[in-house]
Amino acid sequence: MKFIFLTLLGLLTLTNCTAQTKTFTASEIAVLPQPNSLELQEGSFTLNADQSISASHDLQKTAVADLQAYLKETLGKNLKSSDAKKASITFDLNTNLGPEAYELTVTPKHINIAASAAAGYYYGVQTLKQLVSTENNTVLVPSVTVKDSPRFRWRAFMLDEARYFHGEAFVKQMLDQMALLKMNTFHWHLVDDAGWRIEIKKYPKLTEVGAFRKDTEIETWKSGKTSGEPHGGFYTQEQIKDIVAYAAARNINVVPEFEMPGHASAAIASYTWLGTAGKAIEVPVTFGRLYDNYDVTKPEVITFIQDVLNELFELFPSEVIHIGGDEVGYEVWEKSASVQKYMKEHNIKSPADLQIQFTNNVSKFIESNGRRMMGWNEILGKNIHADFAEKKNDAEAETELAKNAIVHFWKGDLALLTEAAKNGYSIVNSIHNRTYLDYSHNSISLRKAYEFDPIPEGLNAQYHDNIYGTGCQMWSEWTPTNADVERQAFPRIAAFAEVGWTNFDNKDYDSFKVALKKMQQHWDSLGINYFKDSDKLEAEEKAKAEKK
Repeated sequence: MKFIFLTLLGLLTLTNCTAQTKTFTASEIAVLPQPNSLELQEGSFTLNADQSISASHDLQKTAVADLQAYLKETLGKNLKSSDAKKASITFDLNTNLGPEAYELTVTPKHINIAASAAAGYYYGVQTLKQLVSTENNTVLVPSVTVKDSPRFRWRAFMLDEARYFHGEAFVKQMLDQMALLKMNTFHWHLVDDAGWRIEIKKYPKLTEVGAFRKDTEIETWKSGKTSGEPHGGFYTQEQIKDIVAYAAARNINVVPEFEMPGHASAAIASYTWLGTAGKAIEVPVTFGRLYDNYDVTKPEVITFIQDVLNELFELFPSEVIHIGGDEVGYEVWEKSASVQKYMKEHNIKSPADLQIQFTNNVSKFIESNGRRMMGWNEILGKNIHADFAEKKNDAEAETELAKNAIVHFWKGDLALLTEAAKNGYSIVNSIHNRTYLDYSHNSISLRKAYEFDPIPEGLNAQYHDNIYGTGCQMWSEWTPTNADVERQAFPRIAAFAEVGWTNFDNKDYDSFKVALKKMQQHWDSLGINYFKDSDKLEAEEKAKAEKK
């Protein structure tokens, strides 16, 4: 009798498991960015609140906490911890994997994530979360074997808060979405002509004065229209620390940008002596290339820059510090008797050489503090602005940029990027006409964003490792509200995430569009104001092409 009872119980249990499982089809699997290897198996794993998780290593803590929080939201209950023999979900150490690589194995009985570092575990969890589906009140995960690692080490989203201050809650929302998409670098543009957004203890006027402007240009460049309203805001150092920690918990490194020697109006409005002209100015109301530069020939200005950098070192553990370096107008240096005297005494042939000399000295200071300098590709000393009337005749620098610098390529002939890579420079390719999120969706469509390759055509394979990756830039001159930023950034940010993660040969736009639909449901649940007309624009582009 006992044998018959146990047999019946086993049959009932097997029947129950069969009722709660299914074999998924390939069309039902949707993960962004696309994993580099995903094999679909038969059956699925059923998640329930009575299961447990096993994690034995400190490297796994962040990933486990993220998974537990997700499962509590999904299942309504915390999954308890237990030893590996009893747990349904386990985390294993595999030292053969790279720092951001992971292996995810799902069978009808078990889920395992293997990695060698915290980042790998975290990314395995992000993939697992996207695989979860609910059917007939049953939470299922398809049986899969995923072996995955990123194509590029630098996968960035940049938010410009110098033009408009967007606030802590919005930054954290963007960090959450970056994390789900396996983006690992938050490039934070906190300083520019239009505002200084970070508290510096030694120079309080930077935020007392530099963080606020009386009015703001609106609609478009040189519109002649203003909002008629003051704008301002900044982050305290405590807020910065909190955001940096929030990002780190999501495997995101925060890279601050401290613009120099141009785009310095907010700082000069705060402390007139920082400039070349010696004239008191206000924080500009209009956007663009404005007013004065730092007078880099003054010892007190160099001290100021080093003081600010020292406070940034304390706030940001990032190895990389971005110094801008773009769109520097040389006229104020050319008209300054003291700057010209300094250049003559130091045998500096041109303002471009003065900028490179200054930049190299900043690089040495940053390197002496265990960090590494990054700047827009003007720091190479090439004149990439022949289209600007004020820079058309600027000489190019003869001085060579320090080799340790990371060159953030945004403008100019791709031959310059290729040359820099061949010369041994590390490159992040963010060419503006492919990666700028402030550009219209007509100008950079979802497909155009997706098809971008950070490695330029024709670059010899021996130099490919010098291309660190890419970033997508959300400049905010014409996006005053958070909803405006969302509409420009989403859904293209997902395309750029896949550009950074997925091997070029594994990318498929049609598969991406399928996965994007699921991601858009997630954005809908959060109330994110993403651009919804990508399909319409694509159809219009196709129709135009067919007419030609």
